[in-house]
Amino acid sequence: MCGIVGYVGHQVALDVVIAGLKRLEYRGYDSAGVAVVADGELAMDKRAGKLANLEKSLAEQPLPAGTTGIGHTRWATHGAPNDRNAHPHLDGPGRVAVVHNGIVENFVALRAELAERGVELRSETDTEVVVHLLSEALDAMEADGGARDLAEAMRRVCRRLEGAFTLVAADAAQPDVVVGARRNSPLVVGLGEGENFLASDVAAFIAHTRTALELGQDQVVELRRDGVTVTDFAGAPVETNEYRVDWDASAAEKGGYDYFMLKEIAEQPKAVADTLLGRIGADGQLTLDEVRIPDSVLREIDKIVIIACGTSFHAGLIAKYAIEHWTRIPCEVEVASEFRYRDPILDQQTLVVAISQSGESMDTLMALRHAREQGAKVLAICNTNGSTIPRESDAVLYTHAGPEVAVASTKAFLTQLVACYLVALYLGQVRGTKWGDEITEVIRQLADMPQQVERVLDTMEPVRELARSLADARSVLFLGRHVGYPVALEGALKLKELAYMHAEGFAAGELKHGPIALIEEGLPVVVVVPSPRGRSVLHDKIVSNIQEIRARGARTIVVAEEGDEAVVPFADHLVRIPRTPVLLQPLVATVPLQVFACELATAKGHEVDQPRNLAKSVTVE
Repeated sequence: MCGIVGYVGHQVALDVVIAGLKRLEYRGYDSAGVAVVADGELAMDKRAGKLANLEKSLAEQPLPAGTTGIGHTRWATHGAPNDRNAHPHLDGPGRVAVVHNGIVENFVALRAELAERGVELRSETDTEVVVHLLSEALDAMEADGGARDLAEAMRRVCRRLEGAFTLVAADAAQPDVVVGARRNSPLVVGLGEGENFLASDVAAFIAHTRTALELGQDQVVELRRDGVTVTDFAGAPVETNEYRVDWDASAAEKGGYDYFMLKEIAEQPKAVADTLLGRIGADGQLTLDEVRIPDSVLREIDKIVIIACGTSFHAGLIAKYAIEHWTRIPCEVEVASEFRYRDPILDQQTLVVAISQSGESMDTLMALRHAREQGAKVLAICNTNGSTIPRESDAVLYTHAGPEVAVASTKAFLTQLVACYLVALYLGQVRGTKWGDEITEVIRQLADMPQQVERVLDTMEPVRELARSLADARSVLFLGRHVGYPVALEGALKLKELAYMHAEGFAAGELKHGPIALIEEGLPVVVVVPSPRGRSVLHDKIVSNIQEIRARGARTIVVAEEGDEAVVPFADHLVRIPRTPVLLQPLVATVPLQVFACELATAKGHEVDQPRNLAKSVTVE
């Protein structure tokens, strides 16, 4: 998620803005920029890479010492991470500057409209259309004999925008004003004495004030030295509520959470919602704009191979169920590090799906290159715009989880699942194996998942208590069937990564083929139970598994949907999850296992965000 800072006051704006951006570096970013208003003019600098690059440039060519400024650290979504696409963006005359977080879904139509009017667009971003529309609105006010009013211009523009966005703007002609707007994307106001702040996170201004004002949905705020004014997009005043920030600056970076992993677990409902944004066209059809493989080619695909590592591999295992069920195309899932060494059978009718959070995993990259050498088409599912894997693929579907700081993946996993479901549905649409109303219904069900994940997160205190009670356990086993089997694998991996303890995931049907020998008195066994509604046969079988292990002394921890009473007599600990369609259950079933692992690791005194021996992205084979 991009970092945004705005300032109006008595201090040197550049110093405040740069310090604020540094506080937001934890979010991850690929470029940075600032703009200040001084002496009736707007001055700007922006650079790809880290803030150090921008600071070096500013040291060589300082900006004027104005007291109004805006700044941005960008996580690229539209356009590569380079100087040209970095924020702020300026209008043609260089009088208006804008920074932006989020996605303007209708930017293609707006961009075409601007081009028809002769506006020169200098970047590949969706953001640039906003600054030109603001400029046109301000010019229209002057042409009508009125004064330039940046807040009113922002309201007019926001009424035309679709999607999720935070916008912050400055105008050279209004030197003591900064204006912000938000829809489905965070923006908070910091209230000071003779100065006021805007930011995407309180961390940016916590060193200056702890009095904050959080903007509501579809609201515009006008910042001046002596106060702030908040309206809705129609211009009507709205009531606001101040609150006191009680965190210190370090904790504020994590939103008040002790660890980034906890913050990222809590961000999962939003991450899932963001990944679903803009996927349905005006005609009701599923549209994946980033997937540029022609439909005619996709219709000829006769095999799909998913390549991935670690958590992404588990997402691929779940995707196999959805792809084969919805498209009837055979699907294989391969550990990327093994793929090219077994001489896989690939041809021009093979679609390879490469899943990677960072887009830089070397094992996956080398497997991808091998697939392309064999003539296969490659579709990347990735969370990092402009990274190597998307660049070297034929197509890409970006997840919109935002930066994931903790090494153990959480929100990236759930968004990868959503992206896999979208790919499966799109293939079903293209190939005619799913009717339009069937796809619409699944999309509706997916749209309900952020709320369902939120429900799970609201009921996790018993899971935390259970995890703390198991801090001395030597081993934990995980069992699952159907899509619950990859969930069991993921739960075991999280415990290995974070708690440094023996944990294994098994297909429950394999229990009597060997793993049952591991069962002993008091051994914790987590069982992910399939829905009795959608997979009743498998449900009955896994209930039998629970009885078998409990009879041998295991401590049964049962993850089952609401209303499933058959498991109650055999569960020492029951974790309820909402009822969901069978194929979508991993989106809610995984969350308790993430919380369980994080809490158990914390109880053991381990570093949760940076587990020993692990890195966020493995860039060597």
